[in-house]
Amino acid sequence: YPTWKRTLARRARESQMKRFCRAQAIQRRLEEIEVTFRELEQQGTKLEKLLRDENESPADQQTQWTNQLLYLVQKKNNLMTEESDLMIAVQELKLEEQQCQLDEKLRSYMNKEDALKTPEDEKAEQEILKQLVEVVNKRNVLIQLQEEKRLSEL
Repeated sequence: YPTWKRTLARRARESQMKRFCRAQAIQRRLEEIEVTFRELEQQGTKLEKLLRDENESPADQQTQWTNQLLYLVQKKNNLMTEESDLMIAVQELKLEEQQCQLDEKLRSYMNKEDALKTPEDEKAEQEILKQLVEVVNKRNVLIQLQEEKRLSEL
């Protein structure tokens, strides 16, 4: 087993582990966001009830409750934006994984000598190359989407 093949295999395992760790971190954060959403909903519901039921309370108290409610809405919007970014990151990770798998398959076909390739091998190689281009284009679309989103937020 040549050294370069071992190196490629090791690098593939390392990048797979990095993707796995990132996916776990994203999943944890999505779960945290879900819990925070529920907490914000509960707080918002309480504040709305206070605002509706306590018509006789002082105006400054109602203003304070309204400000708190607006703060909760802003916080929820920020969390929704973060959740959206994380979902894009999940899609990007899936495409990265798909690209690595296709790279590996393509490399196995390309390492085969041309004289030993069957017409089926050549057809499979072309199909994998086509799929690889599609995955790269999808990743490019995601990156453009993120960039547009970032620019619109500025």
